[in-house]
Amino acid sequence: MAEHIVGTSIGEIRGYERNNMIEYLGIPYAEPPVGPLRFKRAVPKTPWEGVFDAKEYGPAPIQYNNGTIMGDEDCLTVNVQRPIEGDNLPVFIWIYGGGYNTGYSSDEMYRGEAFARDGIVFVSFNYRTNVLGFYDFTTYPGCEDFDSNCGLSDQILALNWIYKNISAFGGDPTRITIGGESAGGASVTNMLACPGVKGTFQQAIIESALPNCMMTHKTARENIDLFLEGMHWTEKDLGLLRTMDPRMFLIGHEYVQAKHQYKNPGMFLPGPIQDDLMPVRPIDALRGGAAAGIRLIIGTNMHEGTMFVHPENTGFPNSWTMITEMLEKNGHEDALPQIIGFYHEDGRNSFTLFKDNAKSLSASVPPLTGDVRQIGGDPFIRFATDYAFEMPAVKVASAQRQYCDDVWMYRYELVTKSGIATGWKASHAFELPFVFEKTEHPFTKFMFDGEPEELFTKMAGQIHGDWVRFIKTGEPNKDWGRFEGPCSPVRIYDRESRTEILDRRHLLSVWGDMRFYES
Repeated sequence: MAEHIVGTSIGEIRGYERNNMIEYLGIPYAEPPVGPLRFKRAVPKTPWEGVFDAKEYGPAPIQYNNGTIMGDEDCLTVNVQRPIEGDNLPVFIWIYGGGYNTGYSSDEMYRGEAFARDGIVFVSFNYRTNVLGFYDFTTYPGCEDFDSNCGLSDQILALNWIYKNISAFGGDPTRITIGGESAGGASVTNMLACPGVKGTFQQAIIESALPNCMMTHKTARENIDLFLEGMHWTEKDLGLLRTMDPRMFLIGHEYVQAKHQYKNPGMFLPGPIQDDLMPVRPIDALRGGAAAGIRLIIGTNMHEGTMFVHPENTGFPNSWTMITEMLEKNGHEDALPQIIGFYHEDGRNSFTLFKDNAKSLSASVPPLTGDVRQIGGDPFIRFATDYAFEMPAVKVASAQRQYCDDVWMYRYELVTKSGIATGWKASHAFELPFVFEKTEHPFTKFMFDGEPEELFTKMAGQIHGDWVRFIKTGEPNKDWGRFEGPCSPVRIYDRESRTEILDRRHLLSVWGDMRFYES
């Protein structure tokens, strides 16, 4: 077997030939963020002597996964999967999602065999999640030496490391596309805004992002006060953050997840902080030209909110009372009539209890009534979809269109038989199996139950195929018109995929420039 050894800025790395590709897995790009580096921004890895054996994925960040604790503090690694042949190949860097709370690059869903097969160098990496990555303790007594944006700093360091070293793995540093879904999509949006990664990529794919999941030091305290409550701590106990087993922090984190909407309806879970790493909020930064010239694909799924709106422990408002409080707390009480009018006040009783029969990704499944392809249906599902995903996605596209003609929007609308039976419809993350061509993943089997194999092949050919063409050529599909504004061509991925003119002008006029939890 050939020795696939490459030289990088931190030392030599040995890869392994598997499944018609070469893999370099678990490469440490940063010093372990442990001991004195806990709650510190990522520190570049010290070069090593000899050859690093990149045979296996590194540990995931610490998190809950299906009710069990997994991962390790020492988690900052990068992975490269490349075709056996070729040089100066296009590069696709994937940033996983999970609400900044979960996720890891070794998840089978995020492995890039299909991209390597198609002549692309596929790269992924781990970043710190939840308490260790995105909790801002810097304004609390005794924590003044902590850093904010530790997880964001991981992403910035990883992108710079990849850009500096990708040519050693056969990648072309002038043909790099970054992509991600959910918090990964939001992370891509953040990277468009962060000065620290400028010039490290030329294209971006943003799937189902939450671009407004962004805190200030002040608003971050709203969630972290809940964390203290969940840990049964006072501020005097914060010194335990330095020494306690970090797995114990998940107790407080779970409490935040359960309670944050009832304290501040519409507030996101802890995410990046507006600070020196990201001095301007992402959409505002894009409006100012922060990502000028970067080609962009951005889109959402038709029924994003079905994964987040619940009758208990909801992730977004689930009643008009909560929506009213959300608007009042942020000085937008005058907008309540237009919000109720847009989301149909007569639909207020259609929100029914969930059936507890989920098989993947969430503990409850909503049996929805109505069809939210039209305004109406369940008002709270539609409200969450628009507030967190659809409306800000159009704003991101509009901002970027000022500085680059090459912007495309899509919407995923495929409702499978399982989607109908469970009420998930075309929910959050449902496009991922087609992006990565993962037929055997448990999530794929759940969402595609009862559908013919031919439909999966067709959808994967369209979605994965468009992503590959974009990564390789800078244009996804000759039948997919470029974004021109709120009334524009949008690629609809469905049983019969097509390009349609979608008019989101009314949507944007209803929401206007209302801002939430920014001060």
